[in-house]
Order: sequence, then C-alpha cells, then structure tokens
Amino acid sequence: MRAIIMGLSMFVALAAGSAAQAQQNDLAKYCKADVARLCPNVPPGGGKIIQCLKAHGKEMSVGCAQALQKMKG
Repeated sequence: MRAIIMGLSMFVALAAGSAAQAQQNDLAKYCKADVARLCPNVPPGGGKIIQCLKAHGKEMSVGCAQALQKMKG
C-alpha cells in the first residue's frame, strides 16, 4: 500500500503549476482504493499504475475515472 501511495505521490511531485497539482491530488485521492484493488502488484514508476487503471476502466470507480479524464484534458 505504501508503494501505491508513493507511486501516486510521484505524479504530484512532478506536476507543474497549481492546476496540474490539483489534478494529481485528485488522482491520488480518488484512485487510491482502485489501485489497491485493481493493481495491487503493479510497481510504481513509468506510468505503469496509470496503464493498469486504464486497462481496468470498466471496473474503476467513478471518482477515479473522472480524475483520470481530467488529467487528459
């Protein structure tokens, strides 16, 4: 679980600007449980967690899906 939080936190650390940081914070907040449930053995880094979440798009919570969608735009 700690690795999941660290992986999502890396996105926050790399975000440029307050809007991007807010999106990253939303991702960490709304996707934490989804990552633990859908991608428990995926190591952080290189976008692997995001790829895993996208692969489980239909199983993702609404909040997590919305947070990922905001990152695209």
